[in-house]
Amino acid sequence: MHESNTFSSIVADVNRFREGSLCYGTDMEPVWREAHHEIGGFFEVAEKHGLDLVPLGMAWATPSGPVANEFFEHFCDTLVTGVRMGRPDGVLIALHGAMATPNYSSADTEVLRRLREAIGFKMPLAATLDFHGNICPEMADYANILVGYQTYPHVDQRSRGILTAELLIRRLRGEISPQTAVVPVPLFINLLGQETSRPPMSNLMTLARAEEAAPNLLSISVMAGFPYADVPNAGASVIAVADSDRELAYRVARSIADQMWEVRKELNMTCPDPREAVIRAIASRWRPVLLLDLGDNIGGGSDGDSTVLLAELLWQKAEGILVVLNAPEAVVQAKAAGIGSRFSAMVGHPPVQVRGFVKTLHHGKWTETEARHGGLRQNDQGHTAVIDLGNDNILVLNSLRTPPFSLGQLTNLGIDPKQQRIIVVKAAVGYRAAYESIAGEVIPVDTPGLTAINPTQFTYTRVRRPMYPLDADC
Repeated sequence: MHESNTFSSIVADVNRFREGSLCYGTDMEPVWREAHHEIGGFFEVAEKHGLDLVPLGMAWATPSGPVANEFFEHFCDTLVTGVRMGRPDGVLIALHGAMATPNYSSADTEVLRRLREAIGFKMPLAATLDFHGNICPEMADYANILVGYQTYPHVDQRSRGILTAELLIRRLRGEISPQTAVVPVPLFINLLGQETSRPPMSNLMTLARAEEAAPNLLSISVMAGFPYADVPNAGASVIAVADSDRELAYRVARSIADQMWEVRKELNMTCPDPREAVIRAIASRWRPVLLLDLGDNIGGGSDGDSTVLLAELLWQKAEGILVVLNAPEAVVQAKAAGIGSRFSAMVGHPPVQVRGFVKTLHHGKWTETEARHGGLRQNDQGHTAVIDLGNDNILVLNSLRTPPFSLGQLTNLGIDPKQQRIIVVKAAVGYRAAYESIAGEVIPVDTPGLTAINPTQFTYTRVRRPMYPLDADC
């Protein structure tokens, strides 16, 4: 599973997957069985029905640039060899949908193609997909069942895995004959507009659930797509799965896709620049204020080291701030200095001079027990240093890019985020499942970077055209 930002130069090689989660065979079980993830849902359904589940492998990495060809080929070989040797009755796979490699613009489609080639066309194949997947219609030629997440933040991953596995079992028992259709929408939706609890996206979800209740419809997935990928299949889509009737699946998917197109302008939102956002945060009577660093959204493939908001906060003499930066070299400096020692270093990009004291050093690992965006249970932000900058300002420096999807990232360091006045969050929407309970006010900020909120700031050469809002008149 990988969300590939083609504008990033960070290659997702084997080391990136080792930093995330890379396990084979039965080693998957202790990592993923209890996770709030579709893999956990697969385990749950197999146990419920007394089926023999044969785990083959799981590779997950923090979003970055495309996956290295070498690792992609290695892991595909693992899966294909596994199904050929295992001779299963059916195959379940968790994919992202926005994975790309130098050789394959839709690497997820290639995975499904190879699996189908290995198992033939009689054996059922079911796949889950991320809400941000850039879904190719060809995926439905290889998979009998395609089911996407329907929440952003993604807190329904396990339940969507359960649904997918249950549909596969019903197919194995001869109760249904799933037929899937994918309808692309020539639309980039910026990440703020993708939030599923807010109109008009919430209205589209309500429509999908209503249509899903009709006879012979098994599943409908509204897919927001991933705009940070310059690939032909980038953009929103709708997936429908019907019993024995692919034409019905197509008609329903097309109807919802048309509704999505009608509200395309409302789905794309704007927000203030860094200077205005910090002024508002300092003046706010609510605490803590969350400043969303949209251009450095780690969950979208950014580097996690942007200092744009840190610099602005220091320039405006804000107090009670909390900023997390990916800064491995600065962590080494802090460890060398030791707890209680003075700390002075240039951090992030563009580099900013910071001075303070080393307050805490930590191994950076923690366990998240609640359903959170991404579904990870075991988390690791690498060796971590907490720097006291004075005036109740805290700088957390970590060694591994880590999306802010769990408050454990802070509380495990002895930090109570509720006590801070302003917190910089390097995310767009995925943070909400963790941070919403403590947020006094949320201010999205139009910051520069690999995940800048407005798709028109990027140069696309491979996406299909016309594409809204790149082509505003379409």
